Amino acid sequence: MEKDQAENPQQTQEETTENEVAEADVEAAAAAQQPNPEELTQLLEDARSKADDNWDQLMRARAELDNLRKRTQRDLENAHKFALEKFAQDLLQVWDSLELGHQAAVQVENTDITKLLEGTELTLKLLANVMEKNGIEQIDPEGESFNPEFHQAMSVQERDDVAPNTVVGVVQKGYTLNGRLMRPAMVMVSKAPAASVDEQA
Repeated sequence: MEKDQAENPQQTQEETTENEVAEADVEAAAAAQQPNPEELTQLLEDARSKADDNWDQLMRARAELDNLRKRTQRDLENAHKFALEKFAQDLLQVWDSLELGHQAAVQVENTDITKLLEGTELTLKLLANVMEKNGIEQIDPEGESFNPEFHQAMSVQERDDVAPNTVVGVVQKGYTLNGRLMRPAMVMVSKAPAASVDEQA
């Protein structure tokens, strides 16, 4: 080996030079990768600035969510509190009409019953319009087939003039609100007459 090195001193010197150059390149690259303190300070300030911005955005988002929650709760409370406002306003005219009729009956000595009856009929029409406008429908099933979903049988009558299971009388009318049952109609229902003893014999 010494003989080889002695024979090629130029080759050995070239290899050493190449190694030194490679080491110098590695050191230069390492030095280039290490930022100086000023750059580190700038990077830290940028990171702090971004963190502050993100924190501000988070605080704003939390405040907006809190405001939204409070506003929604307030709207919900108002919806519960004033849900009947429109219906109540519609009923005021019926109330006024009833009060006028009552005053006319009390204050006038010789009250005309016919006029009171007309006033009452108009008030009932007004009330029916208000109810219909607000989705309340009356159930008056006289002459119809008994429907257990909307009718409640109060009694059963033997009748031969109508088909069995027919509503023959309405004790109290029922009502629905937008198709949902509020109160069933109280009704009397027909049934077929029982066969007489003579017919059975």
